[in-house]
Amino acid sequence: MSFPATLGELRRSNFSEACLRTRRVKDELRENLIARLGRTEDGSVFPGIVGYEDTVVPQIVNAILSRHNFILLGLRGQAKSRILRALTTLLDAQLPYIAGCEIRDNPYAPICRRCREEVARLGEQTPIAYLTPDERYVEKLATPDVTIADLIGDIDPIKAARGGHELSSDYTVHYGLLPRANRGIFAVNELPDLAGKIQVGLFNIMQEGDVQIKGYPIRLPLDLAIVFSANPEDYTARGKIITPLKDRIGSEIRTHYPATVEEGIAITAQEAWVRRNGHPATVPGYIGEVVERVAFAAREDKKIDKRSGVSQRLPISAMENVISNAERRAIRNQEKLVVPRISDVYAALPAITGKLELEYEGEMKGADFVGRELIRSAIAKTYDQYFTGANLNQVVQWFDLGGEIQLSDSVPASEALAKLKAIQGLIGKLGPLKVSDDHSPEEQVSAAEFILEGLHAHKRIGRNEERLFKAGEKKPERQERPEREKDFEREEPFRQKRRQFN
Repeated sequence: MSFPATLGELRRSNFSEACLRTRRVKDELRENLIARLGRTEDGSVFPGIVGYEDTVVPQIVNAILSRHNFILLGLRGQAKSRILRALTTLLDAQLPYIAGCEIRDNPYAPICRRCREEVARLGEQTPIAYLTPDERYVEKLATPDVTIADLIGDIDPIKAARGGHELSSDYTVHYGLLPRANRGIFAVNELPDLAGKIQVGLFNIMQEGDVQIKGYPIRLPLDLAIVFSANPEDYTARGKIITPLKDRIGSEIRTHYPATVEEGIAITAQEAWVRRNGHPATVPGYIGEVVERVAFAAREDKKIDKRSGVSQRLPISAMENVISNAERRAIRNQEKLVVPRISDVYAALPAITGKLELEYEGEMKGADFVGRELIRSAIAKTYDQYFTGANLNQVVQWFDLGGEIQLSDSVPASEALAKLKAIQGLIGKLGPLKVSDDHSPEEQVSAAEFILEGLHAHKRIGRNEERLFKAGEKKPERQERPEREKDFEREEPFRQKRRQFN
């Protein structure tokens, strides 16, 4: 499809001159949102955003309908940046502007001197170019070194020298990010990291709708929708949003982590690289639940800093590592099917520990220890979803009678299945996992190992770090210590104080 190439052709085309003159970006977002709400039966606005349908999305819809600038507040890994970028889906497919203009001037109402002079000189032959929605989105990560010149603009002596202009000429202006985002969406990520004196530079554009370039008595009435993201803990950890700026932000919207495991699984399945270009992979449902419950357990664990949060990137990265470990095993053993096991979840610890901010108690125990505890907790809860009320005494009794089995994460499925079949009653208990003798050895081994790990998580059987499953070890009975030893422990703090004074 060809679009008008000159101002004259544009006037004679389907692009409404009156609409382009009067409709601003926030009106455009509002009108396209209304049209989308009318088309979608389920009321979905942003495809791919899971878990916010009844909480965050309605608030964003209200902010857009109100033509507000808004801010998303939430901990890391809550899809804030993704939501901001999804706003471009509410922009028109094509937007005409004067070709070559740095601030994408409206052909019918140019605001920069160059474009006004060009329209006066060329008239109907003024060249026209077009912007796509993605080109109308400008994003800036706030850092302490951002300057007013970066955001608004400054004098460019090189332009003056090359063009032979006076420094007072409009032609010597170097436009910042805000003017270059004209007629589009300007997003600032991690707003509290922006220095307070730089935040002041946003006042005019948010309230009066214009900016003033340093050293020039000119104003640019820009047309912008401004949105922000921030971590609420950043207000005290690294910086703060100054009060006058907060007052100018129309809506403050709080994001959150998935409310249910099912929502988390849906997000992970959508974002993780599951479909590999090698062996076909089959991820059992219980593996997905275990991986997701690791994040849920971490968000509740006292050894992990709740103020920092546990990003949704944790289960996404962990799932990718789980599949990669299973893929490595399949390649080494020349197996045609990739089926992850619980042992692969333990192998994904590097994707878990790096995303946990530990409290003092957690630091004392170590990230690996905390990560393994989280996996065991996740396995126990997932096991209960499938085997609550199930009678597995026969399996436990096999171990109590001296049975032992060692399962490595690299052992072939056929070899592991032969060992597992020796455990009395185990293979017959795979029904709740929807696995039977008709399934592949890889799937049977994965299901059987999950049952053993579930029994171990509930301390019904034992297992060491070499993955040797055996009978559960009884804890030694507590022995009463001699009174002399107790007295020594009670007096030790006083001895230490005496040493300090001496």
